[in-house]
Amino acid sequence: MIRRNIKFIFFLLLFLRVNAVSQSESNFVFTGNKIFDSKTLLRNLETRIKKADDDSIISSIKKFYSYYGYYHTDVKIRESGGNQFQIEIDEGKPTFINNIIADGLNEDSTFVKEILSKLDNEIFSAQQFEENVNFLLDYYEELGYPFAAIRIASVYFFDKEDKHLADIYLKIEKGLKAKIDRMEIEGNDKTKEMVIIRSAGISTGEIYSREKINKIPSRLMKLRFFESVREPEFFIDNKNEGVLRIKVKEKQTNQFDGIIGYVPGRESEKGYLTGLVNIGLGNIFGTGRNLSFRWQSENRNSQELEIKYLEPWLFGFPLNLRTGLFQRIQDTTYVQRNLSGELIFMASEDVTGSVSIAHRSTIPTERSVKGFTVYNSTSLITGVNLSIDTRNNIYSPTSGIIFANTYKLNSKKINGPAEYLPANRSFSLQQFEVDFGYFLEVFRLQVLALAFHAREIRGDNIEISDMYLLGGANSLRGYIENQFAGKRILWSNIEYRYLLTNKTHAFLFFDAGYFKRDELSDYKIGYGLGINFETAFGIMSVSFALGKGDSFGEGKIHFGIVNEF
Repeated sequence: MIRRNIKFIFFLLLFLRVNAVSQSESNFVFTGNKIFDSKTLLRNLETRIKKADDDSIISSIKKFYSYYGYYHTDVKIRESGGNQFQIEIDEGKPTFINNIIADGLNEDSTFVKEILSKLDNEIFSAQQFEENVNFLLDYYEELGYPFAAIRIASVYFFDKEDKHLADIYLKIEKGLKAKIDRMEIEGNDKTKEMVIIRSAGISTGEIYSREKINKIPSRLMKLRFFESVREPEFFIDNKNEGVLRIKVKEKQTNQFDGIIGYVPGRESEKGYLTGLVNIGLGNIFGTGRNLSFRWQSENRNSQELEIKYLEPWLFGFPLNLRTGLFQRIQDTTYVQRNLSGELIFMASEDVTGSVSIAHRSTIPTERSVKGFTVYNSTSLITGVNLSIDTRNNIYSPTSGIIFANTYKLNSKKINGPAEYLPANRSFSLQQFEVDFGYFLEVFRLQVLALAFHAREIRGDNIEISDMYLLGGANSLRGYIENQFAGKRILWSNIEYRYLLTNKTHAFLFFDAGYFKRDELSDYKIGYGLGINFETAFGIMSVSFALGKGDSFGEGKIHFGIVNEF
């Protein structure tokens, strides 16, 4: 429910909810009470009573019973001695709703009468009555009447056939239909207003919709540009215009993460650099554009270089264009380069679909000793993807799921080496990718995070350069990066998290993985502990993991910035 400047007015003329003040159970003894037990009555006494003849104790109990539809309750108090009081209660019979007559109905009369008719012959309980009236106020608000009011004009009590009955007369005032004439954005020192407005999912000229407005904070938080987004406010200004006010608090969107090491050479070998450099430029010039650069050297002969760019809202439509350049040098085996593009359609707040195309070239590394490693090949890879993300917090979710399903068709052509060319130089490979995550808050600040991932490639002449890689911080912890390769890989992650802030959590984890390559297959496990915490440069993740059969001294430390691209 959004914060309204004019609160919906709903007067129940006959009911006042009782504010409970505790009273020692030893001071009061209740008799005759069947509907409510003694503890419930004690919790709802209005004030601490010291005198047996104080009328406030009787009034408090009668109001409590009236709230639940018992208007004929009789209460007597007798002093038992020793500061003990006996409260005799004759609960009486409840009052039932005979009829509800609503004034002010028009085109909504059928629906409103249907809701109100559900109360016919029910006990005239303020609690149940309020629930139904609030439901109707929500209904009117969703139709564009945020200032609707429902008032009880009068109530007629009477008895019939030994039953207490009531006819209720309501006054319904919908007010004027509200429209969003203007939007005010506050707190956006860097982000342009048009970036926030287009991502909010609502625009000027639209009829007020509570459902859309309630979704604005989660929609904007998924941009990852803001520390927080407050509940939007809607009000009518002095020009009788509807104003929607959105308040945001921006955060640091540029990231830098790096660690560089130098491994000295031995004998005739030269030394080499190893480490990771990760640079992210988010929300460039406040336009929502993103650029990232990543370099990682795993050892002397293996390294990765990746550049990615995101252009949001292409031509003003809910389409994001993501492009990327990726290069991997694998040992002394091959060099692989990918140039890719992906067009992402934002179908809703939670659902996206995309189509992608990529050109890949694989070049075998020249070696002093001649021999076959991989083919010199080029591939055209097309794909489709469907993603669903209902997490309530992208950094430390306590509920929701994340799901992605991808299919790719790899049209591969072999160009060399000439002496190893097969008879069939062109063929197709199919790739299947599934990712699923589930988050559940089992106790306060304690979250169970479950994830499952699967990859498979099918076809003829599948080389090591075509296979999926497994191992490391983003898949199977406790092993070095990309330690295993397979035509089929599976891995699951189980984390038990303790939330320290809305962006920081400590966790215990257990990972299990499987890979299969021709006749070679194996299962692996990893386990350990870690922490994700907020820094000036982004969310840092650090974990210590042990692989299958590892001693403590053989544990791996995984670290890096959580990807926000």
